[in-house]
Amino acid sequence: MDVDTSDGAPVSQVVNNKGFRQSQAFLHTWSGLLLGWLLFAVFVAGTIAFYREGLNRWMRPELAKVEAPMQVLAGAQRFLDGKAPDAKSWFIPMPGGTSPGTQLFWQPEPKKGEPPRRRGRRNNQALIGADGEPTTARETRGGEFFYRFHFDLYYMPVFWARWLVGFAAMMMLVAILSGIVTHKKIFKDFFTLRRAKGQRSWLDGHNATAVLGLPFHLMITYTGLVTLMAMLMPWATVANYADDAKMFETLFPQAPEVERSGTRVPMVPLTTIVQDAERRMGAPAGYIDVAFPGDASSRVTISRSASSMLSARSPSLTYEGATGKLVWQSPAPGGASVTAGAMIGLHAGRFSGDGLRWIYFLCGVAGSVMVASGLVLWTVKRREKLPDPARPHFGFRLVERLNVATIAGFPLGVAAMFWANRLLPVAMQGRAEWEIHVLFLAWLASLVLALVRRPQIAWTILLGTTGVLLAALPFYNLLATNQGVFATLLRGDWLMTGIDLTILAFGIAFVATAARVGRYKPVARKSRRKMAAEPAAPMLEPAE
Repeated sequence: MDVDTSDGAPVSQVVNNKGFRQSQAFLHTWSGLLLGWLLFAVFVAGTIAFYREGLNRWMRPELAKVEAPMQVLAGAQRFLDGKAPDAKSWFIPMPGGTSPGTQLFWQPEPKKGEPPRRRGRRNNQALIGADGEPTTARETRGGEFFYRFHFDLYYMPVFWARWLVGFAAMMMLVAILSGIVTHKKIFKDFFTLRRAKGQRSWLDGHNATAVLGLPFHLMITYTGLVTLMAMLMPWATVANYADDAKMFETLFPQAPEVERSGTRVPMVPLTTIVQDAERRMGAPAGYIDVAFPGDASSRVTISRSASSMLSARSPSLTYEGATGKLVWQSPAPGGASVTAGAMIGLHAGRFSGDGLRWIYFLCGVAGSVMVASGLVLWTVKRREKLPDPARPHFGFRLVERLNVATIAGFPLGVAAMFWANRLLPVAMQGRAEWEIHVLFLAWLASLVLALVRRPQIAWTILLGTTGVLLAALPFYNLLATNQGVFATLLRGDWLMTGIDLTILAFGIAFVATAARVGRYKPVARKSRRKMAAEPAAPMLEPAE
């Protein structure tokens, strides 16, 4: 039998309601903490990857902006005709306004008894500059590293990395949904920002960045899971397809394969085929795949640029290379394929123009701050409840040190990688890999510092160092490269100008944050053990 409370509600209902919110708070706390450090690195890398094409060019300052894509394409065909006329296939990414020329690849025709050689090997690729001529530039993974890292990680098998990131994304979705339930005044608190109030200030900052980008956070997390759905939830494909090959044939249809005829026939200029394909598709081309170039049975497949459509699954057209005749076009996709393609396209944001891409980036920054502030809030909230705040237990110290090493250390690694890109010798063997090694070495050094120094000192050193490194980069570009802010402004290269100014702004923000952390003086509180040991104050009798 339920007993009514003063407001008429049964006691069991009040307890259950409170218990449900408390259970969601527990879920929100621990789902956000256990993989929060990985989520922070993934969020930061994914945010940077929104500008991966621009960063690819920024990290190769020798290369100029492409003004005439067809000139570059003609140069690519001319080069391949001379370098790999008998290749099994050519692959040419269509150059655009944000790309530094085009990085083309070819796959040699294997000899009898020789296993097929993989396309994309270092000796099977070349770079064509903005003038249509072969050129060289420093080896770098550029923005592609951040794109791959945010779901493939590094130094570990891709399969396990994607499972780990997928599980972290699930925890992120759980943390977001449980956070909405837990913070019943979340939208009201969005307009509240209490400064220098310890735990309340961290909570306000966490709520503000969460609510500001809430639709984005939900979208980017859910669609991120969709990109991995075939691996995370394979039962539908297992039930409907005999093997993976059948599934891919259905989802990604391709033109019927042909055999090499052995008869040499000059190819129609690729520029002519691409122009026809763009006219038919009503959108720019993205990729060009040539099978058996220079042969009578050659085929040229043109894929639509992902930047021209929401879906990440681009339609394609296939032409006879010898005549330029259209022989195949991809069929209209089904509803499920369109939905999946749109979800993946939303996640990648390749369709976005300059304004929308900037919004993606800012929301990504807000998401990174949300994760970071949540991790810090965990320690701030629990420090006050420790028996002796000056001597926390091992678990608390571990979380506190990992917070420092990740939140301050990973950005330091990014800054170190940018400097490695500028300072490592251009002709260095394995240069691209060493840029990445520098990032992780700097991150490892951050962990060591976080373990051996007090948190406040470690925060100040790491944040300050990151800020100085980032803020100095645009000035180095100004003095040592032809991609300085003034040079790119005069050329109207707003993307390069924007990257330099954004790096400078983040540098200033990190320095300001380091200064604030360095000046912070925590209020000394007595430990609960000492308070318990002190005698209670005597009770005075009231005066008559």
